[in-house]
Amino acid sequence: MKSLLAEHNKLSIAGEQIDILEHGSSGDYSLIPFQQKLEESNLYPLKPTVISTFQINVGKMCNQVCKHCHVDAGPDRKEIMTTETMQQCLDVLAANPSLQIVDLTGGAPEMNPNFRWFVEGIKKLDRHIIVRCNLTIIRANKKYYDLPEFYKQHDIEVVSSLPFYNKDRTDKQRGDGVFEDSIKALQMLNEVGYGLEGSDLKLNLVYNPAGAFLPPSQDALEKEFKVALKKDFGISFHELYAITNLPINRFLDYLLQSGNYEKYMEKLLAAYNPMAAANVMCRTTISIGWDGYLYDCDFNQMLEMKVDCKGKHISNYNAAALQNRDIVVNQHCYGCTAGAGSSCGGAVA
Repeated sequence: MKSLLAEHNKLSIAGEQIDILEHGSSGDYSLIPFQQKLEESNLYPLKPTVISTFQINVGKMCNQVCKHCHVDAGPDRKEIMTTETMQQCLDVLAANPSLQIVDLTGGAPEMNPNFRWFVEGIKKLDRHIIVRCNLTIIRANKKYYDLPEFYKQHDIEVVSSLPFYNKDRTDKQRGDGVFEDSIKALQMLNEVGYGLEGSDLKLNLVYNPAGAFLPPSQDALEKEFKVALKKDFGISFHELYAITNLPINRFLDYLLQSGNYEKYMEKLLAAYNPMAAANVMCRTTISIGWDGYLYDCDFNQMLEMKVDCKGKHISNYNAAALQNRDIVVNQHCYGCTAGAGSSCGGAVA
């Protein structure tokens, strides 16, 4: 399947359907495009329900270089959202009150020089804000030390990646020293009231598998994390989101280099869940790239698969067209529909 492996990312970027598995001794799966699975589930074409979330990537610059990163973020990335594009986002939010949630991502979103100005503008519109904080940014430089207080001041929900509750597994996935800095950052967030029982200051953690396998039960893993982090470090948090790694960018590179691509795709296909497919996040979300272009989800954004309707840029946002569009799908979508499903808020089924 060498030619298939080489073509996977290219064909996804082009927005074409490709076949991922051969019928044979490895399993009873034939060549099944994701579109066909949706058709079998009476879900094709996949349509939005009610668009309530704006997920905005404010830049690909990051202080970390994580092995599983689907954004391919890092310190050398120069793609940063401008204040002009941010203002266009604010204008759209003001004109569309149904967009109640604004989910800010990166890279490390806090590294955008206009991050705080943008947050303040969103709060003036009385929207709920989620920030995808990698935790170590809080410890990266003195100018970020006050982030926990800033988050609290603006009642921001903090969602942070923590691969595991011990040093070895975390640093293996995200880099040396990441676990120690993450623990200190979590303690700082707890000190201002985040993650505590009964607190409205939401602190949620994200778990991504470190290899070519699906995440375990989200509920069971959450209990395990809570016990370990409380016992060893006195840390509390609200929820754990178990997210499936999608076969794009750095994780795709890992799958190809390790020879795990076919087996991983087979796992995703075997675990396809129609209930998860019916509840995928792209049905309620619009993803905005750092340059203002619109996508069905953050993963399609990284593959440059723009929305299939009029108004592909935030500057000519067309709410009616977006609500009535067909969502663009491809083989990587199996990652969001496997098992209990996966989204930026964890399991969906």
